Amino acid sequence: MTFETIRTMLVGYARVSTSEQTLDLQKDALEKIGCTKIFSDVVSGAKEERKGLQEALEYVREGDTLVVWRLDRLGRSLKHLIETITTLNNRKIGFRSITENIDTTTSGGKLVFHIFGALAEFERISSQTEPRRAYTLPGSEVA
Repeated sequence: MTFETIRTMLVGYARVSTSEQTLDLQKDALEKIGCTKIFSDVVSGAKEERKGLQEALEYVREGDTLVVWRLDRLGRSLKHLIETITTLNNRKIGFRSITENIDTTTSGGKLVFHIFGALAEFERISSQTEPRRAYTLPGSEVA
């Protein structure tokens, strides 16, 4: 009888926007919590193509956890962040943000993530269904 070893890792991702900035603070924090592999990018978060993030997403396997120093290091927008974390969740990969103390491998972290998702969905629906108009206080109408 043989036993297969299940590999579970904390895999880090760090990003800064310009070459004048340093990845040191993020990498130190990721190493301190136990990330054994760290991917990084020096590119604006608004850019769709981030080679280091793509490599990290391809590297993580079921049971692993992708870790970032802060949420804005991962997502270009709330929508992108939720899509990325949902994709990880569907692959049975955890997500952890050190600064915001979010960990989707815990029940509390899953709750926070679902609240973010609900808020993003509410924002999306509201912007599609409510006409954009200026609201005025009663009695403040211009004659």
